[in-house]
Amino acid sequence: MKKGKLVIFSAPSGSGKTTIVKHLLSKNLNLEFSISATSRNPRGAEINGVDYYFLTPADFEKKIANDEFLEYEEVYKGVYYGTLKSEVDRITSIGNNIVFDVDVVGGVNIKKMYGDAALAMFIQPPSIEELRKRLVGRGTDSEDKIEMRLNKASEELSYASKFDVIIVNDNLEKAKKDAEQALHDFLSD
Repeated sequence: MKKGKLVIFSAPSGSGKTTIVKHLLSKNLNLEFSISATSRNPRGAEINGVDYYFLTPADFEKKIANDEFLEYEEVYKGVYYGTLKSEVDRITSIGNNIVFDVDVVGGVNIKKMYGDAALAMFIQPPSIEELRKRLVGRGTDSEDKIEMRLNKASEELSYASKFDVIIVNDNLEKAKKDAEQALHDFLSD
């Protein structure tokens, strides 16, 4: 059986990345979403092995020491998020293509590790001003949080050139089509 390939999506918050990833997962492209691991507690109706792999901080740190992560980050003291190598093996060994929704640093690192077996796509907002409008329009973040996200976005945009494909999301339907075309081209190789 042919091993699956890796598809990486990264973008600043509010660029439309999650919407585009969900669109692609709904297509018949043999895609499976990579479930991340975290050391935080489940929220609401989150389910272990579906939404995240929930680990204790000690278990997470033990897996770090054993080099079991493709990439990970300590977001807050003792709160980790990461991608287990076993998740990649689980999905690609059955011939499915794995989709990552990761930050820009994680995306660049995964691409470095897997080279041509991975397609790295960067979803870019048309401008910082448009990104501000989208984040304000969501109505989910305080003004301080929005400013923090916009500052981070400016830094994240500097990573765009390290990705295989840059899709400017100034029209969501076009961005979905562009991502789908790039994915078709990559998977048909």
